[in-house]
Amino acid sequence: MAPRSRDTDTDTDAARGIAAAADVDGDGDVDTHAHGQPRQRIVEAAAGLLAREGRDAVTTRAVAVAAGVQPPAIYRMFGDKGGLLDAVAEYGFATFLATKHVDPDPPDLIEDLRGGWDLAVEFGLANPALFTLMYSDPTRPASAAFRAGLEILMGRIRRLAAGGWLRVDEELAAMLIHATARGAVLTWLSLPEDRRNPALLTTLRESMVDAVTNREPAVRDAGPAGAARALRAALPEQTVLSGAEQHLLREWLDRVASDG
Repeated sequence: MAPRSRDTDTDTDAARGIAAAADVDGDGDVDTHAHGQPRQRIVEAAAGLLAREGRDAVTTRAVAVAAGVQPPAIYRMFGDKGGLLDAVAEYGFATFLATKHVDPDPPDLIEDLRGGWDLAVEFGLANPALFTLMYSDPTRPASAAFRAGLEILMGRIRRLAAGGWLRVDEELAAMLIHATARGAVLTWLSLPEDRRNPALLTTLRESMVDAVTNREPAVRDAGPAGAARALRAALPEQTVLSGAEQHLLREWLDRVASDG
């Protein structure tokens, strides 16, 4: 049996993240009628108050009234208001995850990157209070939905790397994509409406693309064999490796290249 591809693993991880987000009562089972569960009603009521009236409106008493429960139920399920807000942030990541479309073989890898960035920014602009809450606490443990979303992003980045498009290493690419999308949303929201210039978003996106990708693929043929041939051709120009190390690496690259 052939090994599963990285993209298949990414799709599976994303599906697991969605399932984890649907497990509203924390028992390990997906709640197919989650909207009827008290915990989910409380989280959705809090998210609604947050969207309509802002973070200060999310009090335990107001949420209890909106969810049709007694205030002690909130303390029992979430511990305190901080725990409730953490659950709302997780709800935000799960909601965002549900909007993502995973294409394991996009026709244009650069446009796929742009599309993913645009989707994140559009979600933030459409849900300003929720987005701000999601990213307000950098020390908050990463949720299942956040990790699944990150795997989707890493899948995009791996495809760029395999095609020879990636200018920087994969971890730095992920940080640049996250930082520019998050910064674009928070900067836009901080501006008065009459100063919100759409060119800001377009310029930030294209700056990210230029920082992360090459204008032309570094390898002619996508896949390990093409990458091996490109690296083998560049070996004589580098001085980091000793002669013996170059000889050994060239032997390994020859083997990989011959598979193509």
